[in-house]
Amino acid sequence: MMAEAQRIAAIVIFLLTYAVVAIGRLPGFRLDRPAAAFFGAAAMVGFGVLSPAEAYHAIDMDTIALLLGMMIVVASLTRSGAFRLIVAWAVARARHPLLLLVAIVLASGVLSAFMVNDTICLVMTPLVLDLMERLRRPPVPYLLAIAMAANIGSVTTITGNPQNMIIGSLSHISYGRFAAALAPVAAVGLVLVVVLIAIVWKGEFFSATRIVAETPRTHASGPLVRLSAWVMLAMVAGFFAGASPAAVAIVGGAVLLVVSRTKPEKFYAGIDGVLLLMFASLFVVVAGVEHAVLTPGLIDAVAKLHLERTWLLTIVTAALSNIVSNVPAVLVLHPFISRLNDPAHAWLIVAMASTLAGNLTLLGSVANLIVAQQARARGVHISLLAYALVGVPLTLLTLAVGVLLV
Repeated sequence: MMAEAQRIAAIVIFLLTYAVVAIGRLPGFRLDRPAAAFFGAAAMVGFGVLSPAEAYHAIDMDTIALLLGMMIVVASLTRSGAFRLIVAWAVARARHPLLLLVAIVLASGVLSAFMVNDTICLVMTPLVLDLMERLRRPPVPYLLAIAMAANIGSVTTITGNPQNMIIGSLSHISYGRFAAALAPVAAVGLVLVVVLIAIVWKGEFFSATRIVAETPRTHASGPLVRLSAWVMLAMVAGFFAGASPAAVAIVGGAVLLVVSRTKPEKFYAGIDGVLLLMFASLFVVVAGVEHAVLTPGLIDAVAKLHLERTWLLTIVTAALSNIVSNVPAVLVLHPFISRLNDPAHAWLIVAMASTLAGNLTLLGSVANLIVAQQARARGVHISLLAYALVGVPLTLLTLAVGVLLV
């Protein structure tokens, strides 16, 4: 009787938690996604679904450590002005709107391949808005290029986005194998971003107009730029050499804190503790459902769906990612993926589909929302329709490419 009550409690807690995660906020309460996840985790323990020890054990500390280390490194690169220098170098060489679009897509996509895509959007959006204002170009297509290229570029590696970090920790796929499998998908995807945006805004990109791409004003700290760049290069080398990504990221972050001669408080400002709390909480919520609900009969029933089929797993992952967001979707799929005949290949499919699905709608990823919100603060409106004109065909095409290549 007690086991049945705990099973019902686990199901209710899970559904309520993921409903708020999907909606973004609980109507009538001041409860957002992180708070809902934390409440759900606490409820799993409070109703006896998990013991405190089981809840602690459910949190994948490799994922938390990797994300924390990368946050410190990215904060150092941001504060040093390194990102601004890269963007300035890229856009200064564009002499035509189409070349400017290519420069922005490459900068956003390549940077997001190794660093968290959300941060790249935070850095690049104000720079591109300033540039478009000086050049008197329509900002919307270039802003879409930032968000969409960041999403696609981030599919390349384990450190490209939070869901990939989780998949890397859960699957134990090496950094090199992950990149080798998904880099071709990202490369084709970035080309498609340029092509589709250019087609939708053909008046902007297929005209004879030439521009002088002014270099954005940059303020950079040379010593910190060099130190941050060397640490990041050493980390990437460590990733590809087969070292634990979590260990490499933590050591890299610690080195920067010690030798940068910068007040640690300036790095702490780049650490998103709320995101870390949400991830840890979702691990506990999913573990509660797995512990109390996933009976052998249910697992066998799901197995009959043959999720190992690439196209089916792609559809399921993409749909789930657009309903509850990509990180929760990955955690929900974990119990089922781990029981497939070839879980490593299945995880690569999940990484591909959960990331590329973020381009479907303006609300599909945090990166999209960051760009849209920063643009709105500057008086630039990105409509759902304008986004969908590129986002829908881009998502369908890139998912098809992913199915073929992965």
